[in-house]
Amino acid sequence: MPHFIIHCSQEVLNLKSQNQLMQDVFETANATGLFDKNDIKVRVQPFNEFIVGGDKTNFIHVFSHIMQGRNSQQKAELSKAIVLKLKTLLPEISNIAMNVHEFEKATYCNRNMV
Repeated sequence: MPHFIIHCSQEVLNLKSQNQLMQDVFETANATGLFDKNDIKVRVQPFNEFIVGGDKTNFIHVFSHIMQGRNSQQKAELSKAIVLKLKTLLPEISNIAMNVHEFEKATYCNRNMV
């Protein structure tokens, strides 16, 4: 944990490689100091069919899932850092966003815990 799932229009991957997109999100998340580097997971899910604001406008949205325990300021700074990195990497994409969702410690379980 944490997980960063990058939803994007397929065209985004014609502008920057999937690997570069994932690496930039990984490095930016790691640079925040909020997570152990070995725990960060990043993946991409491109879409061929979508509507943004009534049109087929290219987009990137990062869904992050992190363990609870960070304050609102830390989560906001994480979102801003990743959106800024993606904005710099892909200035031609006008729809770039991110949200942070927290896992509840009490209900989280992974293979090593059972």
